[in-house]
Amino acid sequence: MEAHRRHEHVKTRVFALALVGTLSASLLPAQDAPLQAQDAQPPSILITRQLAELEDLATGDDVELATDEPRDSSRTFRIAGIYEPTPDPMRLGVATHAVRMHLTDLLALTRDDATPAGTEHVEQINVALLDPDDAPAFADDVNARIPGVRARLAEGGPGSAGTFVVLERFHLAIATVTIIAATVFLLALTIMLVDERRATVGVLRLIGFPVQRILVQLLLEGLLVAGAGGIFGLALAVASESLINRFFQWRYDTALIFVHVTPAVAATCLAIAVPLGAVATVAASWALLRRRGLRIARR
Repeated sequence: MEAHRRHEHVKTRVFALALVGTLSASLLPAQDAPLQAQDAQPPSILITRQLAELEDLATGDDVELATDEPRDSSRTFRIAGIYEPTPDPMRLGVATHAVRMHLTDLLALTRDDATPAGTEHVEQINVALLDPDDAPAFADDVNARIPGVRARLAEGGPGSAGTFVVLERFHLAIATVTIIAATVFLLALTIMLVDERRATVGVLRLIGFPVQRILVQLLLEGLLVAGAGGIFGLALAVASESLINRFFQWRYDTALIFVHVTPAVAATCLAIAVPLGAVATVAASWALLRRRGLRIARR
């Protein structure tokens, strides 16, 4: 592929207002000199990986962008790089065909012929901070320093936070039902296992072992089994984490992480699994140990 080939017209639907450079420099009125010199050095842009794959583009290619189908206002740009768009769960399964360019270039491309150069205005600008905790103080400072400008936090935008709150509650409800069902199944299985050892428990009662000591032994055994089961489940989840992420990332063509086992998640799983296993063991054993030794040992 030639380093500077002119590609066919690329019709983009989404424009982002970000590249490099300071915000104040981007807000300066566009000058005629850079516009006249675009044939010598086309303005640089960034495109998403999905758009590059769709149109078979590469870094260094020259493309034409236009806002209308007849391409009357098309301009030539040079691809400076290809980037992976930020994963957005709200756009899962939707390919991101986007272009990032300088604000002056975007204004020149979208400006109506009847609008004089330098008279454009910007209605909204998104600012990302290195430390999100500084957002309230930053918004207050902007509102105090720049009259007529209203800065507000982007959190809780329409249709975003509410959706994820609903999803979180739905996942919590599913997890609660799953844990309750698993506890009932575990209790039934433990009762079956304890009943199979009734002869051993009966002998221990006949030779003088108190009920409390047998319960402690069964409790320790239940803790050991529950701990081993929890660790095995976490190991299986960690081993399959990469496989699950790769499959769904390939399926939906996204860099979104679908499964991530964090230390907090692992600790929560063990904190639930181990006590439930121990309680199920003690509950199943207590029903058996309330009987007399001869009755327990009798077949």
